[in-house]
Amino acid sequence: MDTDGQVTGTAMFGEYALNFGNKLLALISDNKLFIRPTEAGRTYIQNAEAPPYQGAKPNFLIAEKPDDRAWLKKLVIITPKAVS
Repeated sequence: MDTDGQVTGTAMFGEYALNFGNKLLALISDNKLFIRPTEAGRTYIQNAEAPPYQGAKPNFLIAEKPDDRAWLKKLVIITPKAVS
């Protein structure tokens, strides 16, 4: 996995999907950042999960450290690696 890949965004239904290469990485829903859950991410952040919208599967809700760029960058790098 290329860890220097670009994160791109796509507007959808008034919200946004963030992709790393061709893999879904995160959603921005209701002005909140939700990262796709993986076992590697769960080990790294030990964060409670919440659905980004009604009927969705739970994702990691990033609320505790949104301004810690190094912490968030590591999560963004390990998440696509863990997605098959």
